[in-house]
Amino acid sequence: MRFRFLGTGTSVGVPQIGCGCPVCRSTDPRDKRRRCGAYVVTSSGEAFLIDTPPEMREACLEYKISKVDAILLTHAHMDHIAGFDDVRRFNTINGETIPCDPAEPGANGRRFRVVGKTLPCYALPETIAQMHQVFPYIGIKGGEKGLFRPQVEFRSNLDPFSIGSCRITAFRVEHGFPCAGYLLEEDPFRLGYISDCHELSTSVVELLSNVDILVLNCLREREHPTHLSLARSLGYIDKISPKKAYLIHMCHDLTHEELSQKLKGTCAEAAFDGLEFSNAKS
Repeated sequence: MRFRFLGTGTSVGVPQIGCGCPVCRSTDPRDKRRRCGAYVVTSSGEAFLIDTPPEMREACLEYKISKVDAILLTHAHMDHIAGFDDVRRFNTINGETIPCDPAEPGANGRRFRVVGKTLPCYALPETIAQMHQVFPYIGIKGGEKGLFRPQVEFRSNLDPFSIGSCRITAFRVEHGFPCAGYLLEEDPFRLGYISDCHELSTSVVELLSNVDILVLNCLREREHPTHLSLARSLGYIDKISPKKAYLIHMCHDLTHEELSQKLKGTCAEAAFDGLEFSNAKS
């Protein structure tokens, strides 16, 4: 399994609009934090996105991502779904080219047209309902007369499912809003991903116990009502005891270097946009 962080920042991103703090003015590229999302390639070759943040298109271009076979959504807050319309490009990439009359709708004078391939998208039932409200034009069919429309088949994530060689289990986390985390497994490798939460249940801690990699949100040092603080995040890391942990969803309170210094002596590191690892190797 290969895993890449597409974004590691909080909902407003870093730098924040109109902010002149040292982190927002930093020249360290690790302090430029897009909204949270990830890209996973399974050992069997299938690839999927975790969330579709506002800068998803930008990240896909930068990291040369052109293969997506499925999507996992954590929740329907805009910093995690605002880029969803761009999945239509992957419908086209995965689609079938067929001959046609140049005068047909969508042919635009060409003798062929592309029939997009529908992508499966896994989410909580509440998230699926919210996605239809935010994007009422989404369906399993493309738009008529050549108009682009995301072609998506929403599927509940309440039961475990597989994407290629990766076994995936969703679980609910406390975020003050319907939200899921994910356990990704390719025997014997196990990875837990939680982008947003302020509390983890005992059952979730037990599910993730001793994972190889834990990705966990850590907004800042100060407490927050819907996100984990640094101390609380490290507390859950101690309980879960992963071999390695990466912190994400950071705001502009600390530079990457400052946070790295605070994490010395722990198994945790501050993630940064573009960071990639394969299985348990960072």
